[in-house]
Order: sequence, then C-alpha cells, then structure tokens
Amino acid sequence: MKTALFVLLDQYADWEGAYLLSLLNQRDDWQIKTASNGPKVESIGGLQTMIDVDFSEIDRNFDLLVLIGGNSWNIQNQELHALIESQLINSLPVASICGAVDYMAQQGLLEGYRHTGNARLLWQDFPNYQTPENFYERQAVSDRNLVTANGTAALDFTEFTLQLIGDSLITAKKEVDLYRLGYYGYREKYGNPFA
Repeated sequence: MKTALFVLLDQYADWEGAYLLSLLNQRDDWQIKTASNGPKVESIGGLQTMIDVDFSEIDRNFDLLVLIGGNSWNIQNQELHALIESQLINSLPVASICGAVDYMAQQGLLEGYRHTGNARLLWQDFPNYQTPENFYERQAVSDRNLVTANGTAALDFTEFTLQLIGDSLITAKKEVDLYRLGYYGYREKYGNPFA
C-alpha cells in the first residue's frame, strides 16, 4: 500500500487538494495520511480536520508528499523542513501548491528545480531563493520529482501530480478532464464516465 502524506497547516486552502485527495483515496493501492504541527487544524473554508501524525513523529519518507497551501506557511519548523528536504534529496515525489511553494522558496528548497508559484515578485526578499531564472509563469510546473503550482491551479496541480506518481499523460488528463470539462464536455470527448 502506497501512502500519500498531505501536510495541512491551520487555515489550509481546502480546495487546493480536494481533487487529488478524492482521486487517490478511491484507488485500492493508495492510502491518505495527514501531518501538521498540532492535532487538529481548520481550513479556510471552516473544515475541522483531525491530523494523523505530528511533524515531530515522522521518521520516514513517503510515496508522495503533498504540501497544501493556505495562510500559515510563514511557519518555522525544523521537522517540516527536514521532511521536505529528505523527500527531495531522496528523489521521492513532492507536490507543492500556493503558500507551500512560497515556503519552499523562502527555505531554499526550490534550488535546482524548474518551478512556478503565486508570483516570483513575492520572493525577491528571500535570501535563500537564488534562482529566479527557474521560475516559469505557468499554472503548474513539473521537474523531476517536484510539482509546483499557484493557488488557482488545483486541476493542473492534480494532473501533474498524478503523472508524477506514475499515471500516463493520457490517464492523468482523462481523470482531471471530468472536472475541467464538466460531465457534458467530458461525455462528448470521452464518452459517458458512469456507463
């Protein structure tokens, strides 16, 4: 069984991970776990979420690490930094969106990767962000074991992350197109998804 660990800080952006969460959770070979710096967090939308594991309890890498954005990524937490760094160093999949990408830039964790985010301008005063030439003005960018996305890119983020964990380009696009095109557009392009 593969494990996707979703990092959810207080005031996390619940919509950013919703598609990816639901698609992974419906697969027989994946399980979802959550991590944070406390036992419970509340999303921007008001969802109360009980957390499976505290950052201080994590002692291994995961098949997929997902960093969901929100309003609390100004966090200073050595265990969180070490978790992300370990995943990257070991070439394991990391998917980061919105404020979580800002955190990665501030912490120097984007160095050596092509990436995107909310806006490069937001990072100009981050001393650990040394490669602005690797910033691409796109909804989402995938480079080796890292997917980055801006906060309006939940669907692209999901599609790129599915590819990162091994889905073919066609399979990932088809999974996300149900939401991107809507039922009728999807039915016209691919046929009835529920038949």
